[in-house]
Amino acid sequence: MPRVIAIDFGLKRTGLAVTDPLRIIATALDTVESKDLMNYVKAYVAKEAVDGFVVGLPLNLDGSATDITPNVHALVEALKKNFPTLFVETADERFTSRMAQQTLLASGKGRMARREKGQLDRISATIILQGWMERT
Repeated sequence: MPRVIAIDFGLKRTGLAVTDPLRIIATALDTVESKDLMNYVKAYVAKEAVDGFVVGLPLNLDGSATDITPNVHALVEALKKNFPTLFVETADERFTSRMAQQTLLASGKGRMARREKGQLDRISATIILQGWMERT
């Protein structure tokens, strides 16, 4: 079964997570500079069987769009254009950053290890993907 990639888009960095081939486990994949995201995804899809994408949709607590929501919608359209045979879905990403911070704190890693900013992005993408898998 092909994998599914989750994307936690940020203006500077983007966290990525991926399912295992059986879609049982979501695993952190990488953190990339957002400007390099599409090239990274194209290279990944060229070497791995991928069925689609789950993109975290940033919303305010009241469900309204955030400042970055239009950028995420543009990313969704770019994914649909570049990968017309793959599905592209959005998933509410409210609270994933807080959950990622709590996960990182609970991991027992030292303060310096927790400072690596890309970790939060990867963990957030993993939480988005795990939630999507639980709903499907």
